[in-house]
Amino acid sequence: MGIPIVRTIAELRSIVAVWRRDGLKVAVVPTMGALHEGHLSLVRAALAKADRVIVTLFVNPKQFNSTADLIAYPRTEYDDAVKLAPLGAHILYAPNAADVYPAGFATTVSVSAVSEGLCGAFRPGHFDGVATIVTKLFLQTGADMAFFGEKDFQQLHVVRRLVRDLDIPVKIVACPTVREEDGLAMSSRNARLSAAERSAAPRLAEILFETDRRLNCEDYIDRVLHKARQAVLAAGFSQVEYLELRSGEDLGVIATPDRSARLLVAAWLGQTRLIDNVEVWSPQRSVQGFVADAA
Repeated sequence: MGIPIVRTIAELRSIVAVWRRDGLKVAVVPTMGALHEGHLSLVRAALAKADRVIVTLFVNPKQFNSTADLIAYPRTEYDDAVKLAPLGAHILYAPNAADVYPAGFATTVSVSAVSEGLCGAFRPGHFDGVATIVTKLFLQTGADMAFFGEKDFQQLHVVRRLVRDLDIPVKIVACPTVREEDGLAMSSRNARLSAAERSAAPRLAEILFETDRRLNCEDYIDRVLHKARQAVLAAGFSQVEYLELRSGEDLGVIATPDRSARLLVAAWLGQTRLIDNVEVWSPQRSVQGFVADAA
């Protein structure tokens, strides 16, 4: 038996109302489809903590900076439903764009501070689109919990901030980045890589883990980061949009190793933009090398 697919807000709310009446805890996993093991790990985490799990599938036009990128984004609803069915998720919510953004739609949710810099500097308006659709999905699903991956670390901070600032009663649960066996962070965009690009792509994660180790041994942060950027370009990437060290708590710029941090990167390989991040100086983890960290 396949997973039920719900298209309308009214039908979704009717189903959730029954769950609520029965005292069940509801979780949501927001996605844009083209599901991979990273998404499925979020679903499994949600199933472990909630009585009912809604997976959303909506390719959100408001978070794309390029019409060509929006058109090229993979749409694989049938395959996604097949992947979800054996996991036990309860609903695939796949609304139509015309219902999500009806004629005359004029409201945008904007989160400042944590949305600035990093991806926000290179994708103007992107996080406004993310914040707007996430807010709508939280209100439509009425979920108690929402699950997001740490790979999109700045997005995670944007979502946490909007929930806090708008008093939305949903708990945000962050889940670790899931990687391929060679260390590449899983992403729907990886499917766009050519064979040669896919062979080169894991070097991005390797450089992050190598830089993590250097940051634990050297005092000159700027010099270490400069070497890392040069290493990414030497690995065949055409552009490094950013490779920065930021606070894990608020994404503030870090100049000294005095708190837990994240090393974040965005770089272009051919026509594909890849992002990744690793934790640095965390009291919860010791640096044990690339293979151990990527496992």
